[in-house]
Amino acid sequence: MEATFLAQNFVPIMFAGLLVLLLTGFPVAFALAACGLGFGFIGMEAGLFPPSLFQALPLRIFGIMQNDTLLAIPFFTFMGIILQKSGMAEDLLETVGQVFGPVRGGVAIAVILVGALLAATTGVVAAAVISMGLISLPIMLRYGYSRVIATGAITASGTLAQAIPPSLVLIVLADQLGRSVGDMYAGALLPGLLLVGLYVLFIVGVAIFKPAMVPALPPEARIYREPNGQSGHVSLMVLLLLCTAVGYAWASSHDAIMAAWLDRTQESPGDEMVIMSMTVASLVALALAIVNRITGLGLLSRLAEQVTFVLMPPLILIFLVLGTIFLGVATPTEGGAMGALGALILAVSRKRLDKKLMNQALENTAKLASFVLFILIGSTVFSFTFNAADGHFWVENLFKDMPGGAIGFLIVVNILIFILGCFIDFFEIAFIVIPILAPVAEKILPGLVPGMTADQAMIWFGVIVAMNLQTSFLTPPFGFALFYLRSVAPKNDYKDRITGQTIASVKTAEIYKGSIAFIVLQLIMVAAIIAFPNLVTGGIKEGTKIDADAAFEQMLEREGDAKDEDQPVSMDDFKPAADAPSAQDPAKALEAEMKAGKK
Repeated sequence: MEATFLAQNFVPIMFAGLLVLLLTGFPVAFALAACGLGFGFIGMEAGLFPPSLFQALPLRIFGIMQNDTLLAIPFFTFMGIILQKSGMAEDLLETVGQVFGPVRGGVAIAVILVGALLAATTGVVAAAVISMGLISLPIMLRYGYSRVIATGAITASGTLAQAIPPSLVLIVLADQLGRSVGDMYAGALLPGLLLVGLYVLFIVGVAIFKPAMVPALPPEARIYREPNGQSGHVSLMVLLLLCTAVGYAWASSHDAIMAAWLDRTQESPGDEMVIMSMTVASLVALALAIVNRITGLGLLSRLAEQVTFVLMPPLILIFLVLGTIFLGVATPTEGGAMGALGALILAVSRKRLDKKLMNQALENTAKLASFVLFILIGSTVFSFTFNAADGHFWVENLFKDMPGGAIGFLIVVNILIFILGCFIDFFEIAFIVIPILAPVAEKILPGLVPGMTADQAMIWFGVIVAMNLQTSFLTPPFGFALFYLRSVAPKNDYKDRITGQTIASVKTAEIYKGSIAFIVLQLIMVAAIIAFPNLVTGGIKEGTKIDADAAFEQMLEREGDAKDEDQPVSMDDFKPAADAPSAQDPAKALEAEMKAGKK
């Protein structure tokens, strides 16, 4: 009787056991592995699994070690830490703040734009929120910004690291969904930029209807002025128009250039064209600024020159990394390696690279990479037992008869991830929840939109999840971004070092209130992506369809022709190539065979 009850309720009992372990405060990676191994042994003792079940597990673990895609995580982490520790955030906030400071809401707009840039370089929410909290919050408090707007802009722009390429979240989601990282980047690019645009429009709306909440910087706070007293914005505008014309000219001839360079016949995707046009425009701006400084012609104002030297190098680095990935010239791992090298070059050029910085970057990168690896190993052990118990069928049946069909599935999944994101890190969500939901999503979602392929549906699903995780990072009272800002916001009244005035402390309630408007904007963006899948799938190239079964049969025929009929055949003869998808998980065949034997 007990064995029958266990067999019928094994999967929900396993989930309950994992929840209990997590609530005890046991590290997530080891809780996952302990739950998987423990319930695996229970299942074998109860006769639910064959005794040889875990023979395939070492192959699964070695498959993780052979996953080249995950190498992109330490590369992009290293790139972000080098850029952050070398003072890039301070330079960007000061310079962009000077550009937009003369208009109402300008500092908040600068925070959002720099937050988007930090998201594309650091890729970590904590780094972005803490950096901007330390640098820009005192400035906004000094000049009379509403605390609700100031704190909301900082926390919201910091969470952009979840969804703007080259995000670590998108790398992990692409790996767990079994899809291309390049496609995930292409799918997330437009929604991420649209979300930044929504933030900026919100600040503009506040500046129009509630101008006292977002005052402009006073004249004495503007540090880049010409000898004649002018601000230098006219020169900056002329440079911007010139670079825009160069970018437009490149976009007009992009297809012809790519056809000559890469022997490409089909039309280039829009995201690739935008990234390459912006790269060329940025390079032209940097070249003009260098010529202007060397020759002393004085064609550019101090502000235009400062903006170019501070803003263009990290922008060019990001555009080159994304451009080579979108072009197919480099894999995401190779693009990450190029980004790490570029970050080192930028730090050296600014004379900010020393032994201490390198030690910090290498240590933090090693910690994060080890953290991700151990969680992935633990989740692999858990999912191994979960799938052996046919848990994916249990989850599928759970969602199959849900009201609303595929839309109902998306709504429930988004609510689930929204709630989980308030309590656990995005890595843990990606490694625990996504592998469980992915098989169900792959069956349900392709039929939702006519003409949508399975690959496009899963990329769409991944971008929805990434955008949702941003929302959960802001939600009071558990949003991580709120805690990060609370840790650096002034807890007591203090005297401002510039004005000499006493500035009141920032209350936790003010940080919570500031997040609400931006949560609404993020939910609008999630709803827009669900309602208009083309925002994601429009930038994804549909690859050539391959009949995997026919290809495998042809491979076996070629192998058979190449061997002597009397020579014994080894199983090694039928191993797939190292770059084949099945090579990433060599245990699947053995696991399937054991499950068949069990039945």
